[in-house]
Amino acid sequence: MSDTPSVVAVNGSLRETSYTRTALRYALEAAAAAGAETSLVDLGEYDLPVYDPDVDDPDAAEEAMRIVREADAVALGTPVYHGSYSGALKNFHDFCGWDEYEDTTVGLLATAGGGSYGSTLDHLRITVRGVHGWVLPHQVGLRNASSKFEADSDAIDGRRFRDPDLQERVEKLGRNLAEYAFIEPSVTSSRSAAADD
Repeated sequence: MSDTPSVVAVNGSLRETSYTRTALRYALEAAAAAGAETSLVDLGEYDLPVYDPDVDDPDAAEEAMRIVREADAVALGTPVYHGSYSGALKNFHDFCGWDEYEDTTVGLLATAGGGSYGSTLDHLRITVRGVHGWVLPHQVGLRNASSKFEADSDAIDGRRFRDPDLQERVEKLGRNLAEYAFIEPSVTSSRSAAADD
C-alpha cells in the first residue's frame, strides 16, 4: 500500500455548469494540499445505461467502478432532486457494491437549489452503509447553491465561494478524506463475529 492516499470524488450532477462539481473540486484541492492524490469521476463524461443486473457491465461502468474501487477515500457529490440524490448518482451507485465501498472512507456533499439537503445526505449515508462504506461524520450541504459562488477567473471553475466559512467546510471535507483514508473501521467485523458465534 502506498503512503499517499488516493481520494476520488464522484460528481452526480450532469449539468454543464454544475455547482456540485465546483464544490467537489474545492474539496479535492484541499485533499491534495493535505498530501493526497486526487481525481474526479464526472458522471456526465460516462455513457452509463440504466443498471440492469442481467446485462454485463458496460466498459464505461467498469472504468468508473475501477477508479472508485482503487481509491482509499471517496467523496460523493450530488444535487438535491426531490429531497434525495440524483438519478445519475443512483444509477452509478447501483453498478457499485461491496467491492467498491467496503471499509472505504466516504465523504458526502449535497448542493440544493433551495434550502433543504438533510434528507439527501441521510439517503446517501444509508446507501453507503448498505455496502459497508465508512462515512465521515463531517458532511457538507449547500443551500441555494447558485448564490454561494461568484465569478472569479482565478478560482476553481471560475467561481469562488462568497462565504469563507462555507468554503472552509468544503475544504475540511477534503482534508478529512485525506486524513482518514487509511482508517481501518472494520465496519463488517461485528456482524461477522456475531455470525461466527
